[in-house]
Amino acid sequence: MTRITLVEYDPCWRPLFDELASAIATLLSPYIREIHHVGSTAVPGLAAKPKIDIDAVVTDLNALNELNARLLNAGYAFHGDPYASGLWTFTSETRPCGTRLYLCEDGNAAHAARLLFRDHLRGQPEHARRYETLKKRLAKEAEGNWDIYTHGKRAFIDEVLAASETKKAPPFPAGPLY
Repeated sequence: MTRITLVEYDPCWRPLFDELASAIATLLSPYIREIHHVGSTAVPGLAAKPKIDIDAVVTDLNALNELNARLLNAGYAFHGDPYASGLWTFTSETRPCGTRLYLCEDGNAAHAARLLFRDHLRGQPEHARRYETLKKRLAKEAEGNWDIYTHGKRAFIDEVLAASETKKAPPFPAGPLY
């Protein structure tokens, strides 16, 4: 099993996201409506896996085949919609961090929950610290088992989403949030 590696927050993650978002917007134009930095690298001060997670909202899911071809030509690998959540997943082993790009349509429940969770952690540093402590413990205990790591975060994520001020996000579908 692949070891689950968390690294301390790196201030280069934000400018790296900005660079990747610009390249993705250009590559997938005119089909991208908005691009968001999600995942733990999007929360200042939070330890994370060294992967930049990006949600890109597409204007027309009928263009998915074309977008897939463009991304494959740019060196991304396509992983489909592994959790049946409407997040079409692509990865790239860029340096210094890998990239996970998720394409979704406007109104996607998983995307809305990811933004809500990210924004909550950004605004509640004590919750971000609790999440970091949980992630570090799970990474060690899981001994490379991604299911244990991912599912171990579920209760905390659900708690944060339920406690969010807006209470507008629907329940997050199965699969990893962060």
